[in-house]
Amino acid sequence: MKEYLNPVEVVLEENETSANGLSSEEAAARLEKNGKNKLKEGKRESLFHRFMMQLADPMIIIIIVAAAISAVTSVYNKEFPSDVIIIMIVVIINAILGVYQESKAEKAIEALQEIAAATSHVIRNGKIETVHSEDLVTGDIVVLEAGDSVPADCRIIENASLKIEEAALTGESVPVNKQIDVIDPEGSDDVPLGDRKNMCYMGSNVVYGRGRAVVVATGMDTEMGKIADALNDSKDGDTPLQIKLNQLSKILSFLVLGICVFIFALDVIRGAVSGPGISFEGMLGTFMVAVSLAVAAIPEGLAAVVTIVLSIGVTKMSKRNAVIRKLTAVETLGCTQVICSDKTGTLTQNKMTVVDFRGDNEKLIAQAMALCSDATIEDGVVKGEPTEAALVEWANKLEMPKYSLTEEFPRVAEAPFDSMRKMMSTVHSSVKKGYVQYTKGAPDVVLNHCTKAYIDGKKVDMTDEVRESLLALNKEMADKALRVLCVAMKSYNVLPESEEAEYLENELCYIGLAGMIDPVRPEVVDAIAECRSAGIRPVMITGDHKDTAVAIAKQLGIVSDAGEAITGAELNKISDEALNKSIEKYSVYARVQPEHKVRIVKAWRSKGMVTAMTGDGVNDAPSIKSADIGVGMGITGTDVTKNVADMVLADDNFATIVY
Repeated sequence: MKEYLNPVEVVLEENETSANGLSSEEAAARLEKNGKNKLKEGKRESLFHRFMMQLADPMIIIIIVAAAISAVTSVYNKEFPSDVIIIMIVVIINAILGVYQESKAEKAIEALQEIAAATSHVIRNGKIETVHSEDLVTGDIVVLEAGDSVPADCRIIENASLKIEEAALTGESVPVNKQIDVIDPEGSDDVPLGDRKNMCYMGSNVVYGRGRAVVVATGMDTEMGKIADALNDSKDGDTPLQIKLNQLSKILSFLVLGICVFIFALDVIRGAVSGPGISFEGMLGTFMVAVSLAVAAIPEGLAAVVTIVLSIGVTKMSKRNAVIRKLTAVETLGCTQVICSDKTGTLTQNKMTVVDFRGDNEKLIAQAMALCSDATIEDGVVKGEPTEAALVEWANKLEMPKYSLTEEFPRVAEAPFDSMRKMMSTVHSSVKKGYVQYTKGAPDVVLNHCTKAYIDGKKVDMTDEVRESLLALNKEMADKALRVLCVAMKSYNVLPESEEAEYLENELCYIGLAGMIDPVRPEVVDAIAECRSAGIRPVMITGDHKDTAVAIAKQLGIVSDAGEAITGAELNKISDEALNKSIEKYSVYARVQPEHKVRIVKAWRSKGMVTAMTGDGVNDAPSIKSADIGVGMGITGTDVTKNVADMVLADDNFATIVY
């Protein structure tokens, strides 16, 4: 059932519950039937089994056999087998390192478990109770407030300016304004996770407002559970180096066997032809000669040489902010032909920043935006919701820090932001002007509440012509993939009689527009150009909308037109076979979900391309594990991502991968 397409009443009915929640007895019965609200761990092999599997590598088997024969030869010749001891020590160390590496997936699942909230506030027996999150069942009514972690997948049934940060699941850096209304599928009922604004998911966090939601999925049935399933199912493939070593081991196997047979047969035939035959002692001597020559053909020191050379690479990379977690990843990285990169934080700075504005007075616009926000400056650091933090940072750069503004213009009344109104208003006392109100929000909405506008230094009437010209400015900025906010003001001689939005938000005077974006990292543009010159294909994967993704990709030099971009919804209509054939057409993937990222990586690998995948969120973990080399982020990356990655970037910088 796709709860986001159904009204609240239908969802409650389908889950056999009501706004008053379940009874304790019913909740206990459902818990017994459906199990705990937690993620299941994959099957664990014993430590001994893992160790023996490491020794089952073809090259290692040949080296062990050669070492064993060398030991017999040394004993036969009454020599101390020092080479054998050194070789076996290297083999054992390699096996131990391999076992340690294989524990990553289990650690990733454990990290997923830790993301889930420990306790939750739910309505049971008609009143609010605190219960262990793992005891939640479908039909429970969860109470959500700012600071809470969402404990399960839920359909929102009550909303008071609820904003939820879903970056771990969607990759979007801006919190989502939630709603109760049914989602309009716009021709398809397969709505991307990031657009399901009436839903909230396990692993996300409430950053603003409050609300209530009915649990519709728990445990492995949640979106987080699907990611855990994908992590359990995905297997690490052989690296290019391992493939080549396996091929070498096969050649050596036949070569060694051929040498043994040829030398032994030749010596036996020679003895038979030139004399009365060969004795048992003679045959044993001939066998030992054949074995000695065979052993000489085996590079017993190869494992040690490979380990040492790769270790040098690990040391060099560590000095460039790249922590290698799997030794063979050094060589795989050098063979990479396609780099699939998450956008937020890797290609961009992961920090919303005001980069453009429209209006007569930049300082007045910045002042108004900063005052009409809840972000603050603490110990020199701007804290708050990313969009509002960007506005306060803008004012700070113009030498108007928030704490100075609030001292000069203390807030005396407000109408908080509401997702239905798409506006927020604050009223401030001013020594010079009595009281001043600032209102910010979506440009089309704010302009509809304006009767005046400051344009070219004059206060003019807000005619249809003026409004259209301002909306054109808004479109011009939006076409550059900017998130645009509009701000207006209103003056009072005395404190307004009411704080209600209906009273405050009318007869406003337009001041200006501000456009913000998560800017690209300057060094990434050169890094991508270097990728292309080296024959490496850069691919951007993001949870952002297609227009935003294409605009940023053009800035970076990844694409030249929108025809090279495709959305997750469009991917759903393409079979795996069709995607494998058309994968080279696309360099940008927008509005994607975790399973899409895995499909993209597998499609490139089906072409025989050595593929790297970068990411920081929980949603990136399955694809990172599926890639030839998975790259996690050291700063913004979740523990889940770091645990499945082969390499971790200490600086979260795409340019480090290229280096």
